[in-house]
Amino acid sequence: MGAKDIAEKNLEAWNDVFADIVNVLLFNGKRIILENELEADTTNSMFKADGKLHEQKRDVSKFWKNGEIRIAILGFEKQTVQDYKMPLRVISYDGASYKQQLLDEKLTKNFPVATLVLYFGTESRWTAPKNLCSCFEIPEEIKPFVSDYKINVFEIAWLDDETIEKFQSDFKIVAKYFQAKRLHAEYEGSKDEIKHVDETLKMLSVLTGDDSFERVYNESNFKKGGVTMCDVVERIENRGKEDLIRKMLDAKFATPEQIADLLKISVEDVKKIAEKVPVIA
Repeated sequence: MGAKDIAEKNLEAWNDVFADIVNVLLFNGKRIILENELEADTTNSMFKADGKLHEQKRDVSKFWKNGEIRIAILGFEKQTVQDYKMPLRVISYDGASYKQQLLDEKLTKNFPVATLVLYFGTESRWTAPKNLCSCFEIPEEIKPFVSDYKINVFEIAWLDDETIEKFQSDFKIVAKYFQAKRLHAEYEGSKDEIKHVDETLKMLSVLTGDDSFERVYNESNFKKGGVTMCDVVERIENRGKEDLIRKMLDAKFATPEQIADLLKISVEDVKKIAEKVPVIA
């Protein structure tokens, strides 16, 4: 989980991306939060159980500040599958933030905490509990005395085109990709330049389980900048053809001329691959 957490954190940890996500999902695209008003918060907190200290971590959290004054703390939790205990997890994270305020004697005022659950599932909408009381079977006698706690779930793959177009950061690429995946549509990418190339492609690799995005980044000169998702998609398609050619040549499935005809590419391109990976005798 450690490596996965780090890869997923990278993109949203950028202030421009974090602010963009909050502004679109909470404020309908209005630029309420500015990236220079955000400050990284510790994502770790401790709790005691079984006589031992345990660590719990948020995915990403930041202080929203106006000058030196804290307005709120905002956190993200990312899910690729539904978690029926999500309200319990969120209340534990939020409660830890409130507990830290309670223990911080330097604070002159307290501030609210809000957590956004970003759900990237594409096969079904979120049907798991969205409030604390839905996690239990509560006896009627005590229902009036059990405090409820709702969570804020945003189904990224199910956002409509109008909402996705309101994103101004690289998160638009992520949302558009998952929308296409949910619709089983061909993803062609866009011509918008990716600002955080490494982080965006790593996030797509981690959330989808497809390492093509990260492999393409590592093998290409994308570090120079000026990269679009059209470039990435084209490179992935080319890489797929190269892998297929290698396999056919190694297995003596066909001649270079037959492969060229099958894949609708030139014989010269097939021979370039053949020079890199000779046919096994």
